[in-house]
Amino acid sequence: MKVLHIVPSLSLVRGGPTIAVLETVKALRDSGVDAAAIATNDNGDRILDVPLNEWVDYHDIPARFFPRSPSPIKAFSEFSIALQLTDWLRENIRNYDLIEINSLFSYACTFSARIARQQNIPYVISPHGHFSPWVIGQKRWKKRIYNFLLEQKNLDRATAIHCTTEDEAKYTKNFGVRAPTFVVPLGVRSPMDLPNARQKLRDRFGISPDIPIILFLSRLHPKKRPDFLLQVLDRVAKQHDFHLLLAGSGDETYVKSIANLVSSLKLSDRVTMPGFVTGEDKDRLLLGSDLFVLPSYGENFGIAVAEAAIAGLPAIITPEVELRGDIRDRQAGIVVPGEIDPWVEAISKLLTSPQLCREMGENGRQLATQRYNWSAVGKQLAEIYIDLV
Repeated sequence: MKVLHIVPSLSLVRGGPTIAVLETVKALRDSGVDAAAIATNDNGDRILDVPLNEWVDYHDIPARFFPRSPSPIKAFSEFSIALQLTDWLRENIRNYDLIEINSLFSYACTFSARIARQQNIPYVISPHGHFSPWVIGQKRWKKRIYNFLLEQKNLDRATAIHCTTEDEAKYTKNFGVRAPTFVVPLGVRSPMDLPNARQKLRDRFGISPDIPIILFLSRLHPKKRPDFLLQVLDRVAKQHDFHLLLAGSGDETYVKSIANLVSSLKLSDRVTMPGFVTGEDKDRLLLGSDLFVLPSYGENFGIAVAEAAIAGLPAIITPEVELRGDIRDRQAGIVVPGEIDPWVEAISKLLTSPQLCREMGENGRQLATQRYNWSAVGKQLAEIYIDLV
């Protein structure tokens, strides 16, 4: 069976959706599915340095990139118009048994679905959190108009909607989508073996061996609430020692505002912002830290939470992170409302309870190994694809 995944961007700076597509295609290929991906050459504010209009090996999957139309207007740039992508798809979509479209409200996704409908090719849409209450609440009326004019028919006539959690399936139905849904979680891979990661991480950032490290590893974006986290830690700092690694990239203006907040709260000696990290650097952060935090307004899955779990880090998250049930039920962390006092209490509890941290971390490792296993995910998704076709 030949399957094509379509996504606006395969840049690692785009976070969850990119990682999800890369790993899903790998898992499908390991399960015997001839899977590949196409995308624009989007790389945030820049473009990826990749060959265009030809198949390449990209992070161990076959991928094809098309030029994103340049625009000085940020909204048009984010929309990632790529006429060559849709032209190629019109000519080649019949070579595939099924396509999966990752994300919504972008040129590549909207018009790929339209082409699939026009040529009667089965297609699946994976919303990647676009129906979560917080996301829908942003630019609500623009999205409603866009959906009415361009997206609703794509959604309703999809062969199925691929949700990664039961919450996402519920939010999809609440939005009024009539297509059937199925739930298959994302997976996560174990970090590489890095001896002495804890000590090397502290050496890298000049952190004393007896100072616990709190890790935030996600996009620096208002939805993820790094500003809230800093306000919490301003309170915690009056009682406990810690060092926060605030890792991730984002809009330049927003990142500068977070750096300014660190300075204004006089947390500069307790906070390091290493920027966007990947590969061995990322794994060292996960293996060398003591606890993971994500006070997000909404995560339809939360790959970073699963990555922290498989690395043995206890997680403190908000109820809007949709892995909350697994984290709470398996005692792999603490789920607390996104308010300052409960977060001060939760972080303080783990900072002063290293044994509890270790127990929760081990629970998380077992949870991620058993439930978020890419091999099992690939096989399950392949079986569903066959049924849909």
